[in-house]
Formats: sequence, structure tokens, C-alpha cells
Amino acid sequence: MSTPASLASGPEGPHALRPLLDTVLDALNEGAQARGGPLPAGGPQAVAARMRAAVGDVLPDEGDPDALHTVVRALAEAAADPVDPFCTAHLHCPPLAVATAADLAVSTLNPSLDSWDQAPGASELEALVTAALAREVFGDSGGLRRETSGATTAPVGPPQPLPSALITTGGTESNQLALLLAREACGAGVRLVHGANAHHSLPRAAWLLGLAEPVVVPAPAGALDPAALDEALTELPGPHLVAATAGTTDAGIIDPLPEIAALCAAHGARLHVDAAYGGGLLFSDRYRDRLSGLDTADTVTLDLHKLGWQPVAAGLLAVRDPGDLTVLHHRADYLNADDDTDAGLPDLLGRSLRTSRRPDALKIAVTLKTLGRSGLGRLVERVCDSAREFAALVDDHPGFELHDRPTLSTVLFRPAHATDDAVAAVRRRLLTEGRAVLGRARTDGRLWLKVTLLNPVTRPDDLAALLKLVEGNTPG
Repeated sequence: MSTPASLASGPEGPHALRPLLDTVLDALNEGAQARGGPLPAGGPQAVAARMRAAVGDVLPDEGDPDALHTVVRALAEAAADPVDPFCTAHLHCPPLAVATAADLAVSTLNPSLDSWDQAPGASELEALVTAALAREVFGDSGGLRRETSGATTAPVGPPQPLPSALITTGGTESNQLALLLAREACGAGVRLVHGANAHHSLPRAAWLLGLAEPVVVPAPAGALDPAALDEALTELPGPHLVAATAGTTDAGIIDPLPEIAALCAAHGARLHVDAAYGGGLLFSDRYRDRLSGLDTADTVTLDLHKLGWQPVAAGLLAVRDPGDLTVLHHRADYLNADDDTDAGLPDLLGRSLRTSRRPDALKIAVTLKTLGRSGLGRLVERVCDSAREFAALVDDHPGFELHDRPTLSTVLFRPAHATDDAVAAVRRRLLTEGRAVLGRARTDGRLWLKVTLLNPVTRPDDLAALLKLVEGNTPG
């Protein structure tokens, strides 16, 4: 057994890690068995009490050699398990084993992407991953603008720089960066215009950056209304940043991107698309066309810890014009001195607003290369198909009401004739008893139960059992 102070890297690193990995895996298994369901039973106070009792003194005078097993087991027993078919509340995916294993390598090597001499290989790997995903969003046209006349297509003007992307901690950071880039490109007077269905991080980012109060456009049926957007852009003085959504957090709805893009072009507005949820459709040949118009955006948010099955965090901001990123350039002599940069050492500070940051690109790179576009596409299609299957079960059941057919992998439903208070009570009861994790969404003036299916191995009988569980816990 390795000593508690053994290092994870270096010649002795593998020898030190192997027995510890066995300890972690055993503790995870024991904790999951003790939990016995998708989340711990008893509610917040009971779970907190059990956690405190299991962990004890976090900083004792003398160390505990069994702490790794003790704390991991306690955490696993008190965890919400996204692989459980009844854990369906949020955009909280079960991570792929290969991505999780790659994440161990990152923790072991511990590169920091604030200077090249801390992360020589990781910096190049990040460049490869971000370039590949930027091409996935914007296409691989070599940056040429093209003009079509008859049957021929000819380049217009000189080649443009290829699109780029930044690794972020998720949709919130990506959306904040998108607004920052828009402010710097258009001026501090830029006005954010977004649908009533937009993610909360967008108006919050406008506040954080000192921008004017955003203009909220109606989103009937959950999608931004193009006619209302046209009216807003016509009446409001510019410049404008329009934020569209490709996959809302409540129902997974995708805004009409082609119409929104056309309006932005007509009004000279900048376009950002928050595709944190729906961006995973890019990997699917069957569902990719639901993102038609995404490639016209100036910036696009992606989250691969949703429909990408990565451990948190795995966010990206894809940028059509890499010149927009020059505003992020920053100088700190101990990290990117002028003469080092002139001598050829890559400057990494302009790739993030963070300084120290781990190379989350590694797990993404391993996943992309292991599964390929087709493998990831199949996972996307499985969860979207599961949502359709669950929606059909709800629609066929006289005791339930279906909100609408799913666009992605989210289904909204509710017990027929139930009050909003009853719907909320069913959800909390299942949570407290540790039997199911269902989400909630308020739309059309009513409260709905939300099922977000991100487990690609969920079976049809799991879906039927989940619906039966809700039925059996709904007051008559």
C-alpha cells in the first residue's frame, strides 16, 4: 500500500496509484449498494447528518490512512447517480468510462494551461480539439466566403481565418464570453436581445458586464418568435446582439435558427446561439438538420458534459471569426514575456479569462477519437429515441398528459387533472424517498414534471417502470 504522501506522477506514480484506484472503485461500489437507488433517501437533513457522521473530523490532528475509502464511500452513498434510469431531472449525464479514465491522466500529470512550459503537449492537444469542434459547428469551407451564380460557386475575396473555439467550464462561462466578445466588437452600447426561453446566464452576463437591461422577446410555445424579434430589432437602436437557443433547459426546444439568422443579417445584428444542450446533435446524421442555421452564428456555446457524456467540466465557445479573440490577449511577464513569445513559445493567456486551468481537452480528445462522429451520433440518437418512446407511453396513458413531442431528449408530462401543488408534491416525495429524480418546468401557466434522458443504455422497460412509479405516487 502506498503511503498517504506518495506522489501520483513520476517513476513511482503508477505503483502508488494502482492500489488506491482499487480502494476508490471498491468504495464507489459499496456506496452505491448502500444507497440502493438513484439518490439517497431521507431528504436534505437526513443525508447531511449521515454524511457528517461518516466523515467525522475533516482536519484531525493525526491523519487517517482509511480516509480515501471512508470519504469516497460516504460520497457515493450520498450521491445522485446519473446512470440510474430513474435519475432524469437535469442535463446531468453519466460520463463515459473512457472519458473518466482520461480525466485521471489529467489529474496525474496536472498540466496547467496558463503557460506553454507547464503544458507543452496539452496546449497543442487543446488546439487540435478546439479546431476540430469549431469545424463541426461552422463547417470546413477553408474560411472562404462564396458567391453562387448558376451552377458555379466562386470564392469571394481573400481566404478568411478559420473558425476557432475556447474550452470553458460550461454554458454559463461560454455565454459570458460570448457577450464579452460582442461588447468588444460592437461597443459598450450593444443591446442583448433574447427570447423569454433563454438561459438565465445570458441576462446575468449582461448585468455582470455592465450592459443595458436586455430586451426580452416573447417565446410562445417555448421558441423565440421571429416576428417579435423583427419588431424589436426595427424599433430598438443598435448595435444588437441576438441570443438564440438550441435546446432550452425546460423542454429542449430549438429556436427557428434560419429565420433568426436571416433577421440578424437584415438588421446587421450579431448572433450568438446557446447550443449547450442541443449542440450534441451535430454528431448525428439523423438529427443534425435540426441545427440548420447554427453555422451562421458569430459565436456558439457547446457543452459536452451534456450530449457528449463527459465528466464536468467540458464546455466550449466556438467563434466564427478568430479575430474576435484578440481582445482576450493579456500580458503577464512570468507567463508570456514578449521575448519568449517572439522566440516562438506559444502564448496561452488569451485562450481563457482564467489563469490556472486544467486541460479538459484531453478527455474530449480521447472520446472523439475513441467513438468517432458515428459513435457519438449513435449515443445522441439513442437518448433522443428514448425520449420519443417515453413520450409515446405518456400519450397513450389515460392518467397522464403530455406537453408536446420531444425535440431533443426532454419530455414534459403531468398527471391528468392534478393541481400544480400535487405535481410538486409527487416530485418531492420521490426525491425524499430516494426513488426517482424528476425535474420540474413551468410552461403554459402550469407545472410539469420533466424527464431528461441522457443515459444511452436506458431500456424501454425502465421507461415504463418510471411512469408506473409516478402513477403509483400520484394522489387519487
